[in-house]
Amino acid sequence: MKDYLCMVKRLYKYLLNTLPRPVLIRLSYVFKLFAPIMYRGNKVECPVCEKSFSKFLSYGSDVAHRENVLCPYDLTLERHRLMWLYLKNESNFFTAEKLNVLHVAPEQCFIHLFKKQANLNYLTGDLVSPIADIHFDLHAIPLEDNRFDVVFCNHVMEHVDDPIKCMKELFRVMKPGGWAIMQVPQDMSREVTYEDPTITSPDEREKHFWQKDHVRLFGRDYPQWLEKSGFTVKTYDVSKVLDDATIERFCLIKHELLYIAFKN
Repeated sequence: MKDYLCMVKRLYKYLLNTLPRPVLIRLSYVFKLFAPIMYRGNKVECPVCEKSFSKFLSYGSDVAHRENVLCPYDLTLERHRLMWLYLKNESNFFTAEKLNVLHVAPEQCFIHLFKKQANLNYLTGDLVSPIADIHFDLHAIPLEDNRFDVVFCNHVMEHVDDPIKCMKELFRVMKPGGWAIMQVPQDMSREVTYEDPTITSPDEREKHFWQKDHVRLFGRDYPQWLEKSGFTVKTYDVSKVLDDATIERFCLIKHELLYIAFKN
């Protein structure tokens, strides 16, 4: 049994780092049917699906691989669980009478939950994702000004040619008073975001930017990028809200910060 689990783990890691994103999205629906059975237990818990397991799955590239982070049922990662806790405990996302929401690069762990919410006019968009409602380039969003109360666009800005232009496009389609969550991989050891347009090979990009299709690695200055695009930024620090035992049970990154970008 141990050898079988090791073989499954090696296959999982290979597919995760080899297959294109649209293919991975489709395969994940099959994977989640049997993965929870293999990880039955009560050591860790996902606050999104509210299920517990013996452990979470590993995830990430060879450079940024992490153990015990991916929920085998709804496929949440640390960043998804962090965002969920903010939405549930600190925002009006579930309680407002009506919200117009744009979700760029919609995560599988959220899309079906949000679609079922009666208080949301919920639209999803992506360049290629098969689960998105509409497809567009984030540098030129084909939607009108001042339309959305809430925008989600997570782990996208490390892929695009011009993050500021994309952020300004999201700012444009948001209503005054609206807010956005735009998470990115962030190296907190770096004061300034690292970019180098001469790094073009997938292997070198993974080495320098943590993933083969990343073109930059944001540093501690990421909130300033949001501010340059017009947003006012507030920070949600989960370590000031939850105790260490809960953070460990939910498998969160203790000092990860969530930036909430407001359009005043």
